[in-house]
Amino acid sequence: MSIDTTVLNATTFGALGVPAPLTAALADLGITTPTPIQAATLPDSLAGRDVLGRGRTGSGKTYAFLLPLVARLAATPTRRRPGRPRALILAPTRELATQIDTALAPLAGPTGLTSQTIFGGVGQNPQVQGLRRGVDVIVACPGRLEDLMSQGHVSLDSIEITVLDEADHMADLGFLPGVRRIMDKTPADGQRLLFSATLDGAINVLVKRFLTNPRTHEADSAQSPVATMAHHVLHVAPDAHLPVILDLAAAPGRKVVFTRTKHRAKKLAKQLNSSGVPAVELHGNLSQGARTRNMDDFHSGRAQTLVATDIAARGIHVDDVSLVIHADPPVEHKAYLHRSGRTARAGAEGTVVTMMLDEQVRDVRDLTRKAGIKPTTTRVAVGHPLLVELAPGERSYAAGLVREPAPSGGGRARKPASSNAGADTGARTGGGRGRGRGRGQGRGAQPTEGAPEARRSGGSNGSRQGAKGGRGRQGGSATVYSTSSGGGAAAFSAGTRAGTRRRAS
Repeated sequence: MSIDTTVLNATTFGALGVPAPLTAALADLGITTPTPIQAATLPDSLAGRDVLGRGRTGSGKTYAFLLPLVARLAATPTRRRPGRPRALILAPTRELATQIDTALAPLAGPTGLTSQTIFGGVGQNPQVQGLRRGVDVIVACPGRLEDLMSQGHVSLDSIEITVLDEADHMADLGFLPGVRRIMDKTPADGQRLLFSATLDGAINVLVKRFLTNPRTHEADSAQSPVATMAHHVLHVAPDAHLPVILDLAAAPGRKVVFTRTKHRAKKLAKQLNSSGVPAVELHGNLSQGARTRNMDDFHSGRAQTLVATDIAARGIHVDDVSLVIHADPPVEHKAYLHRSGRTARAGAEGTVVTMMLDEQVRDVRDLTRKAGIKPTTTRVAVGHPLLVELAPGERSYAAGLVREPAPSGGGRARKPASSNAGADTGARTGGGRGRGRGRGQGRGAQPTEGAPEARRSGGSNGSRQGAKGGRGRQGGSATVYSTSSGGGAAAFSAGTRAGTRRRAS
């Protein structure tokens, strides 16, 4: 395996070999300068070589693989065939798959390419129908893809380019056996691109088995925190823990608050909303519809605080997150870095705050040392001037979000296809009876968010269960959020994008 860590001095995408229609599409998005990982990998990936790329979260890995994928498919147009896509992108979570597909759309549109997301937790019928019509690119999570393969709805024998995104997260969640089975079904002479925040032993197994003479590019240090990220540890008494978080969350700007368990994320979001601070939750006990609505509310600004487990630490990109709060310090230093990477993205500045109780002093000290950072530690309570410095602006407690029953007449609430979240395990367990929820250890990379592939029973009843209605309806509770601001509540809900087929416009 050749090693090339040179970051090219090219200042434009065109100079790196990106075709003009794609550079124009990027310019329309306000993207004109390649990031280091893009500048390093694009010449090789555009030339058709296998590439192994490592870059921290927020470094621009998504466009690093989407640009060569679209460019190479467009250069050799092929008639679409039912159930036989030309390119495969594997992602560990539903949110990341949706995000990749969204980023792909403006690039695929000008070239006439189509895409389809494939993941569990929703009915499979829309996905099956999209495959039958024929698509160029599928963006998939391993569990549902294997189910559809076993049912004969999709074949990978025409795949020209395979991308594995967030490979280390796949390994953390126990997905590598499934990933190996899937990649074994792709042609050996196809191009393979593997991107990851870290390159360790588990990733090397995939590299040795599936990549041919890969060009390896490491655009930054494996542990280096972003230079524009300020790290603070707030040492608080137990009775000040929630009030301090509330004070920070009530400031203007988008915040992401991380908890270690799903129950705590739900409880903390409820506490913030009850205090008048609009917040939404993201964790493994939400249906796909609820997850999508909550992320839509966060993206749109209806809620400026997202309370999440580590499911949100990888791959989820929201612009202008000014503050990350570790309400519960993670056990593992990699989780700290990935959580913190929700802010200070693409050169922007950001602040990271870790809440610390007396009994957590030693653990937090070890955590930050292993993460390679030197935070500023301050003992604080509500009213401490540092809180305004960390989260500037006037505090507002006027409009929490309240859960309301779904309006009548729009159909009754349906049982979710799966209550398991981020790791696409909703459709993977035999009989669909929820064994994919995992046995939560509540540590490190939050294994409670997804069951390892080793627990897969091989049955596909779970994936069919969500589609028995036959019309591709979303599973999950019909909860709707509304704003509570003293007067009447203005109800709103956002449509879901899950499992959709994207056509070129």
